Amino acid sequence: MKKVLLTLTAVAGLAFASQAQEMGFGKGNVIVEGNLGFNSRDNKNTEVKRSSFDFTPKVGYFFTDKLAAGINFNVGTETEDQYGIDRKSKDNNVGVGLFGRYYFLELGSRFKTYAELNADYNHSKSELTVGDNTTDSPKTNKFGVNAGIGANYFLTDKVALNFAFANVIGFNTSKTDADGAKAVNEFGVNINEFNNFFNTAQFGLTFKF
Repeated sequence: MKKVLLTLTAVAGLAFASQAQEMGFGKGNVIVEGNLGFNSRDNKNTEVKRSSFDFTPKVGYFFTDKLAAGINFNVGTETEDQYGIDRKSKDNNVGVGLFGRYYFLELGSRFKTYAELNADYNHSKSELTVGDNTTDSPKTNKFGVNAGIGANYFLTDKVALNFAFANVIGFNTSKTDADGAKAVNEFGVNINEFNNFFNTAQFGLTFKF
């Protein structure tokens, strides 16, 4: 009886190890991913409440077991409510873009880290409400190329948690849709993000097919 139990235990252990080794991506895999970011801060001293919401779904294809590329979308909103003086501003944003992702480090069988490059076009619209009066601002078009890092943690062979930590380097340009408006260009390298990943992180789920 003991030999049977030991044999079953060994087989179960080998099966688990084999399953763990198979967790990851391979050539020909398709991923569907959605990252979600939310932040809210209410300062009672200044009577100002700020909140933001961002959702970024993606679809990608693996050309090798480490390299993937695809298309992503973005929907977001930011609100600042100065409730002490009945003044509220709101920015809405929608966008579409392309991404390339390279997996460069594996920590165990479940944790995979990657670097990602994104090229995105975004369209935003703002409005300001003071009392009962609402004023729409001119629309703004934005284009950006940004590179950052992230990680997947596999819960099963088909489902993983996704952590998009931060953009480390990027170039962004924007222009307001108004007569005489000029482009605003910005280039940044955020080395300090290595010290505070989770202050800017987005979290979501990755599904592998």
